[in-house]
Amino acid sequence: MKIVQTPVRFYPFTGGVENYVYYMSKELVKLGNEVKVICANEPPSKKEDIVDGIKIKRLGYIAKIANTNITPGFPLSLSREDFDIIHTHIPTPWCADWSNIISKIKGKPLVVTYHNDIIGTGIANHIANFYNATALKSLLNNAEKIIITQPNYIKYSLYLEKFEDKIEVIPNGVDVDKFKPQNITKQKNTLFFLSLLDEFHRYKGLDYLLKAIILVKKVIPDVKLIVGGEGSLLEYYSKMVVDYNLVDNVEFHGFISNEKIVNYYSRSSIFILPSISSKQEGFGIVVLEAMACQTPVISTEIVGVADDVKKSKSGIIVPPKDVDKLSEAIIKILECTNPEIMGINGRKLVIDKYTWAEIAENTEKLYNKLI
Repeated sequence: MKIVQTPVRFYPFTGGVENYVYYMSKELVKLGNEVKVICANEPPSKKEDIVDGIKIKRLGYIAKIANTNITPGFPLSLSREDFDIIHTHIPTPWCADWSNIISKIKGKPLVVTYHNDIIGTGIANHIANFYNATALKSLLNNAEKIIITQPNYIKYSLYLEKFEDKIEVIPNGVDVDKFKPQNITKQKNTLFFLSLLDEFHRYKGLDYLLKAIILVKKVIPDVKLIVGGEGSLLEYYSKMVVDYNLVDNVEFHGFISNEKIVNYYSRSSIFILPSISSKQEGFGIVVLEAMACQTPVISTEIVGVADDVKKSKSGIIVPPKDVDKLSEAIIKILECTNPEIMGINGRKLVIDKYTWAEIAENTEKLYNKLI
């Protein structure tokens, strides 16, 4: 089967959608499929490349609007491809919209993974609303299938309810061979948070986590929060740390490479993803990665794996924006006498339910039905 994936960016760029496409495509290639990714050339890389059997075509872009690279060469490039199915992704339009148009022209099935709603603030919100009422509506109408990564998202989203008959729930996964516990001692009272630090990703909840650290510090003075990621709001968060008198408790480590990320997960006492927006947080792959590395997790009720975290006792789930509950959860795990049991439970959960190999097989079955 010839599959074209059209994320806005791809490896070596790291992010939720980018990781989803990379690991999914890697496993689809192992199953004997031909996968090609067409995307923006960010960060600058070889324009024609093959990574883990995945063919990649990277295109120049003229601007970046609301986290979406505008690649003028995309329509022509996609129209020249020979494929059986297109798999595109929301919340990044442009590539998704052109995938919609070209799938209709070529008479080929279109699959959309709907990671989360497109929303904005100020003028960007008006633009998002206009897009959602026009182009997004057309995209979802024409898609053969819409994949969501958690069943509850159909309740959270403003736009999916009308398309319930097209929806398939296929969760995100994790590479359990790469993300696994390392033979290192966990650093005492060390928390880890990972995200892009830009306006678009404020929904990851770092503002609330920093406020929670103020309360945790009163009980555990040597608590340390490691913040991974870079972006336009780094200065904003750095100022918060100074204003909150947390200079000795918070470290910004910038971009963390794929080669180092497993070490960060493994050596941390807790991984924390305090997401605050049910419309923007589609799943939270980083929670799976941390659990695969046998690290206890704290997250919020809107994250896709929340119910399984509670059932498996691999961490603590708290309400979004609840600084008191978040700080209490942090203290509870840091003061726990055997937190390693949470880590073991998390690793078992991931192996039992969230491997990319199984998820790719389910996606391939979906493709075959459509073809």
